[in-house]
Parts: sequence; structure tokens; C-alpha cells
Amino acid sequence: MFSYQDQFSAATKTHFQAQLDLINTLTTKTFEGVEKLIELNLSAAKASLEESAAAAKQFATIKDPQELIALATAQAQPTAEKAAAYGRHLTSILSATQAELTKAAEAQVAETSRKVSALVDEIAKNAPAGSENAVALLKSAIGNANAGYEQLTKNTKQAVETLEGHLSNAAKQFTQAAEKSTGRAKK
Repeated sequence: MFSYQDQFSAATKTHFQAQLDLINTLTTKTFEGVEKLIELNLSAAKASLEESAAAAKQFATIKDPQELIALATAQAQPTAEKAAAYGRHLTSILSATQAELTKAAEAQVAETSRKVSALVDEIAKNAPAGSENAVALLKSAIGNANAGYEQLTKNTKQAVETLEGHLSNAAKQFTQAAEKSTGRAKK
């Protein structure tokens, strides 16, 4: 039979390892998200440079104002569509990364919670007579901590959903504005 000190020592070691695992997982997922963002931005920059060079060549051959207007109009619609596509892709990367981070954190918290509850139950079984109040207080504290985490998780999810909604709405408004301006330029 282990002493309480041995049980708490083992529980502390397990909890510390779980925290390190969570930090490693969250760091890995964050870097994967950043890597995707960098890749998106590099692709966008490369495409933009290539398109700018091609447009510069086209603008260099313009001989009258009508050609200038026609070329500017032709450039506006694809640029707006690409900007909207970039916004959608960016939102997709951010949403996927957030979902992976949330999933990893929830799994880790659930596992840690399960282990702590098992430890408290084991301590309760072996607790000396008269310590029922202390065990009940410990269980209550753990329950309150879990309820607090669940509320924090709920609030975080709501904040992320609101942010995603705002990003989506902004992308739609940008696309609509770009379509309107290119529609006017075509007339």
C-alpha cells in the first residue's frame, strides 16, 4: 500500500508529464498552422509578382486611353476574386488550426480530469475515519475546477465562432464590393 505522499508524488509526476505533452501538442499544432499561413503567403506573393510583371508588360504596350481602361477593368475582377479566395483560405487555415488546438486541449483535460478523479476516489477509499469532510471538499474543488474549465472552453468556442463569422462576413463584403466596382468599371 502506498502512502498518501507516494500517491500525490505519482499523481504530480503524471500531471506534469501530461502538461508537457499538452504543451508539445499545442506547439506542434500551432507551428503546423503557422507553416500553412507562411505557405499561403509565399504562394500569394509569388503569384502576385508574376501577375504584376505580366500586367506591367501589358501596360507598357498601351497606346491609347481606351486600352488602359479595358486593361484596368480586366485586371480588377481577377484581383478581387483572388483576394476573396485568399481570405477564404486564410479563414480555413485559422479555423482548422483552432479546431485542432481545441480538440487536443479538450482530450488532455478530459484525461487529466479522469486521472485526478481516480486518484481522489483511491484516496477516499483509503482515507482514515473522520476525513470524509476533507475528501468531500477535495471532490468539490475538483468539480468546481472542471466546471470552470468547461465554462472557459464554452466561452472560447463562442469567441472563435464569432471571430470566424466576422472574418467570413468581411470576406463576403469585400467580394461584393469588388464585384460592384468591377461591374461599374465594365459599364
